[in-house]
Amino acid sequence: MKDILEQLEERREIARLGGGQRRIDSQHAKGKLTARERIELLLDEGSFEEFDMFKTHRCTEFGMEQEKPAGDGVITGWGTINGRVVYVFSQDFTVFGGSLSETHAQKICKIQDMAIQNGAPIIGLNDSGGARIQEGVDSLAGYAEVFQRNIMASGVVPQISVIMGPCAGGAVYSPAMTDFIFMVKDSSYMFVTGPDVVKTVTNEVVTAEELGGASTHTKKSSVADGAFENDVEALAEVRRLVDFLPLNNREKPPVRPFFDEPGRIEKSLDTLIPENPNTPYDMKELITKVADEGDFYEIQEDYAKNIITGFIRLEGQTVGVVANQPMVLAGCLDIDSSRKAARFVRFCDCFEIPILTLVDVPGFLPGTSQEYGGVIKHGAKLLFAYGEATVPKVTVITRKAYGGAYDVMASKHLRGDFNYAWPTAEIAVMGAKGATEIIHRADLGDAEKIAAHTKDYEDRFATPFVAAERGFIDEVIMPQSTRRRVSRAFASLRNKKLENPWKKHDNIPL
Repeated sequence: MKDILEQLEERREIARLGGGQRRIDSQHAKGKLTARERIELLLDEGSFEEFDMFKTHRCTEFGMEQEKPAGDGVITGWGTINGRVVYVFSQDFTVFGGSLSETHAQKICKIQDMAIQNGAPIIGLNDSGGARIQEGVDSLAGYAEVFQRNIMASGVVPQISVIMGPCAGGAVYSPAMTDFIFMVKDSSYMFVTGPDVVKTVTNEVVTAEELGGASTHTKKSSVADGAFENDVEALAEVRRLVDFLPLNNREKPPVRPFFDEPGRIEKSLDTLIPENPNTPYDMKELITKVADEGDFYEIQEDYAKNIITGFIRLEGQTVGVVANQPMVLAGCLDIDSSRKAARFVRFCDCFEIPILTLVDVPGFLPGTSQEYGGVIKHGAKLLFAYGEATVPKVTVITRKAYGGAYDVMASKHLRGDFNYAWPTAEIAVMGAKGATEIIHRADLGDAEKIAAHTKDYEDRFATPFVAAERGFIDEVIMPQSTRRRVSRAFASLRNKKLENPWKKHDNIPL
């Protein structure tokens, strides 16, 4: 018996070494952790339960039968993050460059199936050279099996991808279908075709970093939701994100202990809005002053900065925040910001996360590049996402809410539950100057008359009170009391029940 136990421990030791000590040292030399070290950092200490440690590939082509490392380049299993169950796979670059084989894919599919069945998030740590070429179409079939499960899991359990090395070719489509993608600066990259193929086909000379590095995907393409300095920071931030999310679509998000008075008054908010209506201010100040302990987890911070998306807690409960940012493009909506916010709103609605919308929007960004790029369709995505959402929706208009952009930003007409405005709010079809020049076109040559008409328009319409008279605004509130009013609004909506008409699925304007 003792011999068998020793043999088991020996086999485990060999499996834990993956591709061997030399390759582990090489991984460390690149500033990267090994697949097992990453799992240890991600999960609570001692909580990881591994599956398929001894599984090996079955390929006999190109002499592959000579080398059959245990685990076949991916470590899979489950564990806990702050006591809550998650399923994890971590690709091991020390084994065949983390390349995906038929059995490697089977291991990933097994935990995807278990996560869906048991209602727990899936976290994928990607570090792979792509499909294992020696296996040909079998490895491609493996990818497609993984993709199908990504699709089935979408909206059922949260899916988080962390790119911690290369992720190229077909491999990129699995993370692309997950809810969040995070990258590590200078050591991770994603692209469909690599720099060599790009040079051959298009004659463009580009580095892997320029083509698909963390900076590219967080700032230009919006493929990634965030980028971190190293593996350790990335895994710590994933742990923090999981704390905001429910385990599945049948559960509410977790309630955390909070040490912040829900009725806290913030006098400084009374002076947040500048005297000049065209002077910008930082909307993040309002978000952090409303949130429990000022804790804000921002999503896609470096992309489409004219809109802010992320998670806060109110009375310990998760709330998704969408907010215009007057510091960038005056807070205008455009193609990029509409897409960014629409996807975030739909995620929140999938997982019963209430949505707080903070509005200061002068309209949609004008110009040929926007129109040619399809701003009509892209703007409609955000409109559709808000109108479709059945979760509690609370809106606060701080300053401008003009034109169609007023409607789009979770207005009363899109089934907003509580729609508040500050006294500084201006709710109108357009700004006073533009409106005056259209209404009083005959007086355009007379500067004094135009100034008088503009002042009259501002006094009558550039206020929240016309909308309040119509019932489109539920209450005009003091800025200092925003946290108290918003907290109470969400508390009153905790048992909200709203169902959309039956349909197989909608046809969002993609």
